[in-house]
Amino acid sequence: MTRKLPHLVIALFLAIAALVTIPATATAVADKDCGDFATQAAAQKFFINNGGSKNNDPHALDADGDGVACESNPCPCSTNQGGGGGGDNGGTQPEPQPVTKRQKAKIIRVIDGDTVQVKLTAVQKRARVRLIGIDTPEVFGGKECGGPAASKSAKKILPKGTRVLLVSDPTQDLKDRYGRLLRYVMKGSTDVNRLQVKRGHAEVYVYGGKPFKRVKKYRASQAAAKKADLGMWGACK
Repeated sequence: MTRKLPHLVIALFLAIAALVTIPATATAVADKDCGDFATQAAAQKFFINNGGSKNNDPHALDADGDGVACESNPCPCSTNQGGGGGGDNGGTQPEPQPVTKRQKAKIIRVIDGDTVQVKLTAVQKRARVRLIGIDTPEVFGGKECGGPAASKSAKKILPKGTRVLLVSDPTQDLKDRYGRLLRYVMKGSTDVNRLQVKRGHAEVYVYGGKPFKRVKKYRASQAAAKKADLGMWGACK
């Protein structure tokens, strides 16, 4: 029987090794890219659930390192950054706080009075931006009174190459249904969105009955422009 002992030891060792390696293989997560997700929200959920953060991007889903994955994917969108400790809440994570995104960009062209095309500096990628909180008369699909003037005003404020800061509003979606970024466009300390309202080239626009953070100031600017008959308020009566 002593001659069979080495064989028994080897067999036992192999069995233990197999048991140890099985869990590692079973729990391995295949490498993902943004094309594997139908929406940005789905990508963000995977990103957070697999250790993603501003300082950790194991699947290379966060191109600009801001903690938000696959921003070019269609909405539904999410800026969920994950939860964290503190207190007894029945074993659930606290509701994540909305995140304000800030992105440096250069103006490529003005499309109309409330829409521009930019190049995002961090990722060298083009994007269309819909200015939050305003609506200007149309210039495409039938010109409306005040439309050409609103576009001309935007082009004067934002000539090609202008450096701007795009700022999201945590009360609003990151993108609209057409995939355009929803942002305040800041030129230095100037809020370009509000400036269009001040000059009478845009109306205050609240989408879905959900007011944006700067709505009170925008409405005050609109009231002043209407009283002074500026822009479309004087030209389109």
